[in-house]
Amino acid sequence: MAKSKAYENYIDWVRDAHAMEKQAETMLTKMADRLEHYPRLRERITQHIAETQDQQRLVEGVLERLDKSNSVIKDTAGKMSAMTQALGGMFASDEVIKGGISGYVFEHFEIACYDTLIVTAEAVGDLEGALVFRKIKVQEEEMAKWLAENLPGVTKKFLSLADTSDVDASH
Repeated sequence: MAKSKAYENYIDWVRDAHAMEKQAETMLTKMADRLEHYPRLRERITQHIAETQDQQRLVEGVLERLDKSNSVIKDTAGKMSAMTQALGGMFASDEVIKGGISGYVFEHFEIACYDTLIVTAEAVGDLEGALVFRKIKVQEEEMAKWLAENLPGVTKKFLSLADTSDVDASH
């Protein structure tokens, strides 16, 4: 692989992807821990946490194969951002809805990042990396699709629970 500006960008973007997956894990874990009245959503998020942890390992594998390391600074910044987002949501009376919307948006952000990584990996000759990123992208697309199909039902349940005075519908 040529050590060009494209290659430098590629390495930076792979490190960004690792930080992004760390951020996703933190956000998803905080949300899943608080979901009380939405067992299907909690189950799907828990499944995606396991996928996200696997994605982290896959991205780390790309970095190791390229003899690069993940960026501790980017990983830490991503985790801090996720923690701030999770803490902010804890005080919202509609936490489950805002979390679901945020999750849907974040999945599409990840899809766009992996689209970019696939093209860049191919451009710099890392065909193995491109295969890894395609695999991850499929998982992100599946989660985005699940959220698109299930957020209306979560919203209806939230509205129903919110009308029950003795139930905290937010989570």
